[in-house]
Amino acid sequence: MRRTVFFAVLVVCMAFVFACKSQPKTTEEALKSIYDRYKKDLILDGAEKYTVESGDNLSAISRAKYDSGFYFPVIMLASSDVVQDYDLIEPGMELTIPDLQKNLENPRARKNIKNYLIDVAKIEEDRERPENAKGFRDLANSL
Repeated sequence: MRRTVFFAVLVVCMAFVFACKSQPKTTEEALKSIYDRYKKDLILDGAEKYTVESGDNLSAISRAKYDSGFYFPVIMLASSDVVQDYDLIEPGMELTIPDLQKNLENPRARKNIKNYLIDVAKIEEDRERPENAKGFRDLANSL
């Protein structure tokens, strides 16, 4: 009986250790993980370049380009070689602004963006930003 209990406790502890190791530790690691998963399906044909100016933020750039501030993760995804954390953009960064319509018209790219927004919502929850998480989820559910 003692061996069975000991073995059960050992298995639970090992599972916990492996689960903790597989989870990203920082926001940057979490974002990189989802960038790697979704970037390959994003359509960049027809994308434009935008150089960040003083006072810019991704939400405002997204509103100007897409009429919605909640599409800024699409810009992040296309610019993942430049933007590691959306709270840390700086003047001079050159962003890639994908053609949103082209991506939404393509079923695979649309599904990719939907799943990506859901993952970004999870990161926002972890950052204790429930309003942002809800906005990303609502947008994803509308796609």
